[in-house]
Amino acid sequence: MPTAAKLVAAFWFALLAWFAAELTKNYVPEGTQFGIMSYIAGGFGFLTGWVFLGRRAGDTMAAAYSYGFSSSVILTFWSVFYFAFETMIHRSLDRRYRGPTEAVLGVFDLMRDYFLYVFKPDVLFILIVGGFFGGWITEKAARKWS
Repeated sequence: MPTAAKLVAAFWFALLAWFAAELTKNYVPEGTQFGIMSYIAGGFGFLTGWVFLGRRAGDTMAAAYSYGFSSSVILTFWSVFYFAFETMIHRSLDRRYRGPTEAVLGVFDLMRDYFLYVFKPDVLFILIVGGFFGGWITEKAARKWS
């Protein structure tokens, strides 16, 4: 059921994920085609805010900060997993893997590489502070409009 807390969390984490993806583009090798990467990351942020954080609103403020930080970790994991999986699919269609096992292992190698792009000071700062703020604002929305 839609609530104000779910809506606030969804929009905040969509914005946070979009902005973090834009910052991450600075660290990806030149010539990389991004396409709609930021919007896909924003979609994962929207889903994380709606499904994970918005459902948990209405607890203590300490729990809200914890859930907000966890939401940042969750959206980062799923975004990196998605982009690694998508890259693996493109590489497997180009026959760069010898079999399905090598392709699945390739996803984990790609995830490691993509996490290194995220683990930069400015991107981490935005995700951590944005996660705490998202938890706080979601809890405030839940208390005000529940």
